Amino acid sequence: AGVSAAYLRQWLYGSCRIGIYAYLLENAQNANIAAGLEKNAIPLSSKMLMGLTSGGIGSFIGTPSELALVRMSNDKKLPVDQRRNYKGVGNCIARIAKEEGAPALFTGAPATVLRACLLSACAMGITSEIKMRLSKSGYFGEGGKAFGGVPILFCATLVSSFCANTVANPFDVVKSRMQSSAAEYGSMVDCFVKTVADEGVLKLWSGFVPAFLKLAPYTVISLLLTDYITKIITGKEAL
Repeated sequence: AGVSAAYLRQWLYGSCRIGIYAYLLENAQNANIAAGLEKNAIPLSSKMLMGLTSGGIGSFIGTPSELALVRMSNDKKLPVDQRRNYKGVGNCIARIAKEEGAPALFTGAPATVLRACLLSACAMGITSEIKMRLSKSGYFGEGGKAFGGVPILFCATLVSSFCANTVANPFDVVKSRMQSSAAEYGSMVDCFVKTVADEGVLKLWSGFVPAFLKLAPYTVISLLLTDYITKIITGKEAL
């Protein structure tokens, strides 16, 4: 359930996040070159800010599809008489807008966007930083280009995925709870407080292992493909 919503979410959120980050990073590199500085002399904080910006924009655009994914995935868990029986992502989004109003499509948006900002800041910014540092170590060939640069990017994305999941998991828990049963919580902060008070602070990291096992392969594969395809088309690195 929710496969069509998952595809739409990745198309909207994933493509925006990676595309906007690559654009911002290239602009920063060109500015360094114009100023006579080293191309990659970009502080980690700046890279994380680029990741935060791209993640926030992509997430906001993809919030309706994220909501549809949560609703469609949880529908079969409801009692039969309470199920909405959505026919697909288009039907789900249309019904939410019609039955609950267009603003309802952005239910849980603050938690969704904040989560995406933190996740992308780590996933994109830390990947670029680690890749740059490892390329100077000499362990991955000259300029980190051993085996086409795949090993160095694999290591960088694996570490960044762990960091991103650690930071974003609490917001993922809150986002899912608000989108599946928004009536129980007055706000994102209210959801945080009630979750910690009722179930303990570690509840915010429930599902960490499966979330990491899902995020790590996705991050590794998507960024490897993005970097490889960008090199083929433009001759430049995306990260």
